[in-house]
Amino acid sequence: MIMKLTTKENLRLADVTVKSATSLFPELEPLLSRPAGLLSGGEQQMLTVARALGRNPTAMLLDELSLGLAPIIVQRLLTTVRAASKERGVGVLLVEQHVRQALEVADRVYVMQRGRIALSGSVEEVRGQLSEIEAAYQLGGTK
Repeated sequence: MIMKLTTKENLRLADVTVKSATSLFPELEPLLSRPAGLLSGGEQQMLTVARALGRNPTAMLLDELSLGLAPIIVQRLLTTVRAASKERGVGVLLVEQHVRQALEVADRVYVMQRGRIALSGSVEEVRGQLSEIEAAYQLGGTK
């Protein structure tokens, strides 16, 4: 995303139609003439995700999608990404420290600790170990 360009110009630069972007995030419609640098953090993330999904990817890497955003915006972004995964078959690798949010949209979970996979499994398998996972984060990755 180029901060000096408008929302519409950023979409055009990514070769994504306004219709495609606003079908994913109608919230972007009134912001089309606003420079991306003047969008809120959540609006910028919506624009970024719309640009990515508008190109019909087969896979996406989302690193800390929730960083600094209000929970309602994070839920909106995660819901859209999950829908793309289910409806379009987009493979999504979500790197996220907010475990509970990640579990709401994940199929499979890998918990890394000090650069190694410490735990993996289906959401159901990992959900039972949620308190241990959260404790590891609170202790800075040590048990």
